[in-house]
Amino acid sequence: MPDLSLVILYVDNPTARAAFYADLLGQPPVEVSPTFAMFKLPSGTGIGLWSRHTVEPVAAAAGGGGELAFIADDVDAVHADWAGRGLPIAQLPTELDFGRSFVALDPDGHRLRIFAPAGR
Repeated sequence: MPDLSLVILYVDNPTARAAFYADLLGQPPVEVSPTFAMFKLPSGTGIGLWSRHTVEPVAAAAGGGGELAFIADDVDAVHADWAGRGLPIAQLPTELDFGRSFVALDPDGHRLRIFAPAGR
């Protein structure tokens, strides 16, 4: 069975978004060009940022149609940090069926979920 190795977000400006995600993730991208940037997370999964103007085949969605979910030990601390950075918050920290969570938005409208699984 195939294994997920890379999630690609279609963005307006990969170079600018690489700077945004480098600051947010606290690590530099492993690749940056005018049309694509990529990060490798400690889990081994990658996040690709592909220009919506050059992606092939052409993407129908303008962005913001998906969500990246990150596990964190302290949801409220990450929320305070990201809100302090000026990220739009789509959902304040709250208890959901799967655990404590909040959702922020990146500059292209992609949802960034931080969560701590219930019972962890």
